[in-house]
Amino acid sequence: MNQKRAVVAAFGLLVTVALAVLAYRFIAPLTVSVFLYYSTRRYFHALRRLHLPRRVRAVSVLVSLAVPLLLLTTYAAVLLVLEARHFVDQYAVVETAAAAFPGFDGIDRIPELSAHGLYEAYQAGEFAPFIEFASEHAAFLTSLVSDFFLGLFVVIIVTYYLLVDGHRVRDWLLGFDDDGVIRDYFEAVDAELESVLFGNLLNVIAISLIAIGAFELYNLIAPAAVEIPYPALAGVLTGVASLIPVVGMKIVYLPLAAVTALPVVLGGDQSLLVYVVAFLVVAVVVVDTIPDLLLRPILSGKNTHVGLLMLAYTIGPVVLGFYGIFFAPILLVAGLTFATTTLPRLLNEDDVDADADTDGDSDTLPPDQRRLDDFA
Repeated sequence: MNQKRAVVAAFGLLVTVALAVLAYRFIAPLTVSVFLYYSTRRYFHALRRLHLPRRVRAVSVLVSLAVPLLLLTTYAAVLLVLEARHFVDQYAVVETAAAAFPGFDGIDRIPELSAHGLYEAYQAGEFAPFIEFASEHAAFLTSLVSDFFLGLFVVIIVTYYLLVDGHRVRDWLLGFDDDGVIRDYFEAVDAELESVLFGNLLNVIAISLIAIGAFELYNLIAPAAVEIPYPALAGVLTGVASLIPVVGMKIVYLPLAAVTALPVVLGGDQSLLVYVVAFLVVAVVVVDTIPDLLLRPILSGKNTHVGLLMLAYTIGPVVLGFYGIFFAPILLVAGLTFATTTLPRLLNEDDVDADADTDGDSDTLPPDQRRLDDFA
């Protein structure tokens, strides 16, 4: 019998190691999936009011995340190309690059953004430097693109099934409970992760609305020469960038200020730079600092300390890479919950057992319990 148990245990250990290696290979998309699951679970449960099946609700959650993100990315890319083309034409960037870099000698203009214009540019050999670069690094570029789409596929599938069957995973984990300690721990971690990560989603939405309002108000006051381009898009990107630790929203409003100031520096009225400085003050104080001080304590979870959470967002990507942005707060919540919920019970368990009256005839009563003599 013991031999059979040893064989089963060895087989189980082998399968566990294999699954752990596979999970480590895809740790980044799996971490993002868990992050998205807890960020959207309240929204998923809220859709029950519409009496929709679980699968339909899960698809609705994913679509409501993917479609706005796709539209936002496409819109930002198109505007970036159009603005870059306008800047290149206005300041003769192509001629300067052709004079400075021999590889651009054959390029004397930016092709039209149409099928016919791109085909003519290809026929004229204007894409030769880019095609040569892509050919030299084809293996790397192919691996990069394939890894991205594979990771995206894993994120979609895992997030979908966590939303649909997450309650089954929870019940399976609670099946290992023997004395209530494991159950209490998993329930506490589950609730705190939902609170923290859903708070991140609300924080992104709140900062996006604040940034849009601040940028639109600035454009109403500032002269046309120093207006912020596409304030609504810039506001949404600022909210999304708030998820990135340390630099955060600065990767949006600092380049935005630079783009706004560049035409003035190159040939405009230098006094208008005062408005650009005013924009930076508004972005730093109204969009970046005040929401960080007021919203994060409210939306950071019930028990997780705000400072520790911000530290996790900061250190996570430094130690673990990109996925550390998502993995570090999850690990922090799991560790803090264990320290506050489970560890005290484990440490005090021996004391409780020693103090317990095994024959049920102890004279020691709780301090707030009254004796029969009190009623005589």
